[in-house]
Amino acid sequence: MTTFRISLLAALALGAAGCTVGPDYKRPPPADAPPLAFKETDAPIVGVAATFQPARPRDDIDRGPWWTMYDDPGLDRLAAQIDISNQTLIQAEAAYRQARALVRQDASGLYPTISSNGGYTQSGSGSGTSRAVSGTVVNSSAGSVAQWSTGPGFAWEIDVWGRIRRQVESDSAAAQASAADLANARLSAQAQLAINYFSMRISEQRTRVYEESVAAYTRSVQIVQNQLDAGVVSRVDLAQAQAQLEQTRAQLVAENITRAQFEHAVAVLIGKAPAEVNLERAPPPPVIPTLAPDTPSTLLERRPDIASAERQMAAANAAIGVAQAAYYPNISLASTVTLVGSSLNALLTLSNAVWSVGPTLSGTFLDGGKLKAQVEGARARYDSQVAAYRQTVLVAFQQVEDALVQQRVLEQQERVQRAAVAAARDAERLSLNQYRLGTVPYTTVVQTQNAALGAEQTLLTIRLNRLTASANLVLALGGGWRDSDLPAPMPIGGIDQKPQPAVPTPQSLAPQKPWWQVW
Repeated sequence: MTTFRISLLAALALGAAGCTVGPDYKRPPPADAPPLAFKETDAPIVGVAATFQPARPRDDIDRGPWWTMYDDPGLDRLAAQIDISNQTLIQAEAAYRQARALVRQDASGLYPTISSNGGYTQSGSGSGTSRAVSGTVVNSSAGSVAQWSTGPGFAWEIDVWGRIRRQVESDSAAAQASAADLANARLSAQAQLAINYFSMRISEQRTRVYEESVAAYTRSVQIVQNQLDAGVVSRVDLAQAQAQLEQTRAQLVAENITRAQFEHAVAVLIGKAPAEVNLERAPPPPVIPTLAPDTPSTLLERRPDIASAERQMAAANAAIGVAQAAYYPNISLASTVTLVGSSLNALLTLSNAVWSVGPTLSGTFLDGGKLKAQVEGARARYDSQVAAYRQTVLVAFQQVEDALVQQRVLEQQERVQRAAVAAARDAERLSLNQYRLGTVPYTTVVQTQNAALGAEQTLLTIRLNRLTASANLVLALGGGWRDSDLPAPMPIGGIDQKPQPAVPTPQSLAPQKPWWQVW
């Protein structure tokens, strides 16, 4: 067994001294240095040179129940069911578990494989019957010979060039990207639920306005009927009043359809069939949170899609090393020990043992440029992921700025529209009084009533737009923006003292130290 020990020690030496080919990962900066504040908040950027720190993903920060910012108990109850029943989220969680399993599968290649085998054969020559033994058809005759065999086997691919380690590194980063995709699916489902919930509540408010208008127009029809009976007006006025009433009733019916569709969407998001969900009418959220002007742009570091893009970039970088390792020969160690005997008693005799041990070296000398093309393809994929990462960051800033300008402008628009609603209702009241006195035609009443109804519906649309913009801002920022939601600033010098992330890191997913290095 001296040869076996020499081969094993040689393999251990190769493994301990093995290098890792391919570039080590370094996070590239965005195409341009990101600003420290958002444009649409009108907040000055002070001390850029003194306080700028490279951005880093912080998607592991607990976002908490950000929807409680709206102070709506109905939304709180529904949003809490996202993690339990949303099928898209369950699918993303299964993909994450699959990615983690792939890392463990790849890491197993760093360790040797020990196997065992056993069999029984009966062989002979000449004519005789055939029978199957251990799944093999053999001839059986009076001159046949039985043979028993068993023994262990040992196989180990020495990761001298770091191919397996780079593969583990790549799949570890991919697993983290999958974890970020899971977080992104959760945040997207929560935001979409909030938007559908807001739309449903505003639809209920539209229904209320239509119901009030139907009641008011019914009274107007009665007023016109009284005027007609008194011979003051013509039947044209009555026809106009009735047409307006029926048109508003039709709008009321259509709004009931809209409300039902949003309720169905809410049901699906919480993982239930629409028939299982019946939500009572309730007012829309009383609070629309707004982002403070001095909120830092580091909030974007929590966005799961940015973290996913960065991790995919790391995975592509490690894949370059996997491709480059194919240039070098594979070195493996294999050994077998086989006991052979014509009976079970003879099988256990050491003199019947046959063993073999030795390293194997295999490589490619000529492949028509296949390996070179694989390395070039891996580098191109990495460059593509770098561009995708930078584009994701740019789109993130765009989405935040879009939501911020909507927040600012819609708040101003709502104040103006409320004044417009008050004026329209006042004009409606005055025109109806003047019609009773016979000083204006009924067309004036119809116009002012339609204007008042349209003004109220526009106000509700603006309110919905504000609620939707706030939910989109949550999605764009990667979570809420209360003080407790803000990431802790990185101290000068770049040493981050935050707790270890809950999302697995390449170090936690990959083996901490190859077992052979204990020597």
